[in-house]
Amino acid sequence: MLTAVSYNIHQCVGTDGKCDPQRIAAVIQDTKADIIGLQEVDFSPLGARKSHQLDYLAEATRMRAVAGPTIRRADIEFGNALLTCLEIIAVRFHDLTVVRRQPRGVIDAEIVYDGRIIRVLVTHFGLALNERRRQAQALLKILRQQKANYALTLVIGDINEWRPRGFALYSLNHHLGKAPSLRTFPSFFPVFALDRIWVNPRAALMHIKIANNGLVRTASDHLPILATVKV
Repeated sequence: MLTAVSYNIHQCVGTDGKCDPQRIAAVIQDTKADIIGLQEVDFSPLGARKSHQLDYLAEATRMRAVAGPTIRRADIEFGNALLTCLEIIAVRFHDLTVVRRQPRGVIDAEIVYDGRIIRVLVTHFGLALNERRRQAQALLKILRQQKANYALTLVIGDINEWRPRGFALYSLNHHLGKAPSLRTFPSFFPVFALDRIWVNPRAALMHIKIANNGLVRTASDHLPILATVKV
């Protein structure tokens, strides 16, 4: 069995206002997951240890890391990331940015599990309705660009869609099989199912749940979700 997590870490800033990468690392370690897709990771090289969040999380969890920054300015580097204990054999990056909206992107990785190739995509959609529609269309186009005969495809992300019949969810569910809806935001009193893990083929998804320990309510403003998958 393979386990995968989707987790928006909110730059490691918890609901108590404290930036604490150690707390996020503890949540990740507690899941014992093989693959973790992260959103809102701060990569900024500002000199302070807490700003090199992916380096810290990779070291603390002893996992391989792939950075997928989408915002790059003089004082900010920010975006998605992938952590895994498995072998990564290829990585591609795709741009999902919509004009006049915040930059968005996709990490598209090929990972080896038990001698077979798994495709893992990590993303974070925008806040506007039409923005998410266009990003979903772009992601579907990327998914159709098969580079190998994959044993499994995982799409991991914060889709920012709270409407059950929203186009982004409907189109991805139609293409990949319906992703279970678990309320993940806000973490202290979850109302919206913003974070998803799609597994294709859908029959490979064995179980999905909120990855819960004593820290998740305060470590970030999102709850992490964990999928158990049969490859």
